[in-house]
Amino acid sequence: AHRRAEEQHTEDERRLGVVREALAAATAEAGDTPTAQLAAEADRLERDHARARRDASALHAAQEELRQAEREREQRLQARQEAAVRAASRLTRRETLEREQALLEQELTQARGAATSVAARAAQLERQATLLTEAAHAASAAQDAAQRLKDADARLADAAYRAGFETPQAAAAALLDDAAHRDLQHRLDAWQSEEAAVRAALAEADTAAAAQQPPADLGAAERTAAEAERRLRAAASARDAAGRCCTELDRLSARAAAGVRALAPLRAEYDRVARLAALTAGTSADNERKMRLESYVLAARLEQVAAAATVRLQRMSSGRYTLVHSDDRTGRGRSGLGLHVVDAWTGRERDTATLSGGETFFASLALALGLADVVTDEAGGVRLDTLFIDEGFGSLDDQTLDEVLDVLDSLRERDRSVGIVSHVADLRRRIHAQLEVVKGRSGSSLRQRGG
Repeated sequence: AHRRAEEQHTEDERRLGVVREALAAATAEAGDTPTAQLAAEADRLERDHARARRDASALHAAQEELRQAEREREQRLQARQEAAVRAASRLTRRETLEREQALLEQELTQARGAATSVAARAAQLERQATLLTEAAHAASAAQDAAQRLKDADARLADAAYRAGFETPQAAAAALLDDAAHRDLQHRLDAWQSEEAAVRAALAEADTAAAAQQPPADLGAAERTAAEAERRLRAAASARDAAGRCCTELDRLSARAAAGVRALAPLRAEYDRVARLAALTAGTSADNERKMRLESYVLAARLEQVAAAATVRLQRMSSGRYTLVHSDDRTGRGRSGLGLHVVDAWTGRERDTATLSGGETFFASLALALGLADVVTDEAGGVRLDTLFIDEGFGSLDDQTLDEVLDVLDSLRERDRSVGIVSHVADLRRRIHAQLEVVKGRSGSSLRQRGG
């Protein structure tokens, strides 16, 4: 019964120490604030905590949506660049076709001449070629007939002379009989008919005008006609090609216009997503503090860590310092994850960089402990039972060292293990369980020392 009473006594003392520690921490944190106000504040903090946890649970989905939006933005930007390249290529093709059309129209105008159309010009050239051909044939026939008549007269005179007649008529009068007369008459009729035909052809105005001109170059005329026909075919082909190009250009222009109209809603969607991305990245002009979305979320967690760290920092600094979150911008940089200390002695808020070496150490220690408390709360009550602190105690004065060790002792009283790595000799009288590293010639050895 005595042993059980002693064990119960020990357990009661431990529980009493825990209750006293909790009472001291609550008293230090609450100060002179009434209980009703603290209860209301606690309810408000619980609601804020629940809302923060809900917001944190939706953070992953928001990040996934943001990444999806960024991928979609990149795809649409790439599609927009490709559409711009295609539009530029089609514009260049259209300008080339317009230049070719202008050249073809110039050649067509030159080939048409004074005629109303290419077909009319071709018909005119064909008529001229036909007339020139007929005139050449008529001139050739007239020359042949005249030459044959001259040759016939010469042969007749020569034959009459050789026959002893003075004239061919005399010879014919002497030799003519009915058959010969009929034959000669037939020849004379044929000659007269031919002469009449030649005279009629020579009497025509076009033939007379053609006769006044120098002899026609049939080869050159034929070559000119062939060249004109070739140019006519080339002009017709070019005109057909230009018509096809114009049709294709109209079709491409309609497609480009439709693409531009289809791109308009995508451009609006892209602008909206880009504004949202710039706002979350902290680069938008609407984001006055240039704070990224990650920094905004972490700032809420940092406020919790600063509040938890302040409880121990006030004990370590004898109630002088309080940690507060700051979202001030530094120069042209971003904001959102800054920390300031409120000095109770001066009543001013200042940067943590103005703390001395010892003050920086116990402020960092308080932040580490506050972070451990926040992680414990977020992990559903899972405790961080072990904490190691490496050096830093040599920068503290005696009073501050005692206050820091008191805080660490309070952690140990809550069944937490605290390990300290230090060369400060004054810590030996405050720390009961020690592991001492002793240097020697053959190497270092480890020695355990009790209190």
